[in-house]
Amino acid sequence: MAPQGRVIVIGAGVFGLWCAWECLARGFAVTVIDRGGPGAGASGGVVGALAPHRPEPWTAEKAFQIAALRSLPRALAGIEAVSGIACGWRRVGRAQPLADAPARRRAEALAEAAARHWPGVRVRILPPGAMAHWIDPAAAPAGILHEELTARLDPAATCRALARAVARRGGRFLRARALAVAPGRVDSDAGRLSGDAVVIAAGADSFALAGLPGGAVKGQAALLAARPGVMPVISARETWIVAHQRPGGGVAVGSTREESWHDAAATDARLDGVIARARAICPPLRTAPVLRRWAGLRPRAASRKPLIGPLPGAGRVLLCTGGLGISFAIGQRAGAAIAALIAGTDPDLPEIFLPARAIPSVSRVTP
Repeated sequence: MAPQGRVIVIGAGVFGLWCAWECLARGFAVTVIDRGGPGAGASGGVVGALAPHRPEPWTAEKAFQIAALRSLPRALAGIEAVSGIACGWRRVGRAQPLADAPARRRAEALAEAAARHWPGVRVRILPPGAMAHWIDPAAAPAGILHEELTARLDPAATCRALARAVARRGGRFLRARALAVAPGRVDSDAGRLSGDAVVIAAGADSFALAGLPGGAVKGQAALLAARPGVMPVISARETWIVAHQRPGGGVAVGSTREESWHDAAATDARLDGVIARARAICPPLRTAPVLRRWAGLRPRAASRKPLIGPLPGAGRVLLCTGGLGISFAIGQRAGAAIAALIAGTDPDLPEIFLPARAIPSVSRVTP
């Protein structure tokens, strides 16, 4: 498709908003359709950790993620300049308390692999009391793995910034529910939209729209009223602790990964367990009250990989979803790849992310 066409993006989460922004940058007219508005779904959470996967074994998808983490600050600076909204990004590194000797051996192996695959990134193992003001030494008897690549951002603020930047660059937003997709059109509860390309970036709803296997994982997280300063992201025992420099302060803790649930929007004892673990690890959280409890559904493809690219058998319909846990880290690169594909240029994508490779069966989108 030649530039200056019309693109319909279904979904105003982080993937959809980056797709819209990157398509606008290539000269396309863009309409974003979402039933809840920007950041209303999983992208409106509170945690915002931008951490790389373990570097061993090294794969093309891990190389893509590292490149995305390195290029994201410049892209966010552009969004902030247009929108006037700060995204809260800062590279703070990550600290992982090591509970025992096997955990320390795994950390040593990670440090060796990082030296090969994360050039310029310092990775080291610190003594248990090296970060006592943030990590209780009792939680790290075998030391602390510390790397300096991880960053954090404010998810909700980033979605607001992206939405305003898209609008200021001429993007159109429509509050509606997508009902069906076909090449060149989207049927919604607000009527039919026509375009030259359609991008399905609707989070967990993407799979039903595309007629592909996949679903949702429930996550719960919380924001606590603490101000520990510029603290590294802490990850331990399925718990993430992220200190944000919001005007009102706050440390986010999360997130659960739940395969089944009764109420997608409700928080419960599983979140209480996350908060308790975070308080045991991080002294500044011991008496900090909970400001906000959050729950939502996050998309997970059957392949367990992000799905980015043309939908098999569906013409000019593309998919951008399934980035469970890494959507904010790779969102800009994913959006740029979608825009490149629509424009007919090299998307610079790992082949494993392409829907045709990950899910070779033909979708149920009507040709």
